Amino acid sequence: MSWLWSLIMGGIIGWIASLIMGRNIPGGVIGNIIAGFIGAWLGSLIFGKMGPVIGGFYFVPALIGSIILVAIVSLIMGRRKA
Repeated sequence: MSWLWSLIMGGIIGWIASLIMGRNIPGGVIGNIIAGFIGAWLGSLIFGKMGPVIGGFYFVPALIGSIILVAIVSLIMGRRKA
């Protein structure tokens, strides 16, 4: 059941990051989940472990890492806005 919670939190983190940036991640829900997981990994590398742990993710670094990822994907994909 914890893997399901991790998928849900990854999707929510990716979705929040795309809302903050005003850009959508290609792939819809699956793209948001992937952005959440990659963002969590990237954020933990850059910022370490801080903030509350929700669904196995340190929320603050995961969100910041996902925002960075959304910005990078937006630049690569030609700044699509939805």
